[in-house]
Amino acid sequence: MMLPSFDAFRAQMAEMLELAPGDLSADAPLMDQGLDSMRAMNLAMQWEEEGVPLDFADLAEAQSLAELWALVEERQAS
Repeated sequence: MMLPSFDAFRAQMAEMLELAPGDLSADAPLMDQGLDSMRAMNLAMQWEEEGVPLDFADLAEAQSLAELWALVEERQAS
């Protein structure tokens, strides 16, 4: 399974939030940047199809893109 790079991961999130990737802060709360439950569910389904080890609960609990990426790296290492 080939996981995306951080830049690709950020670009997917930015696209879902209708932002330019450079406008998406890695450290700011995702909800403050436009993430809502419908977008989170769509991302969770997209990432599941791509083999990214995150689910809806992860998106609901993580505060930032950086926290989500840390989960990806942690799960990839295990």
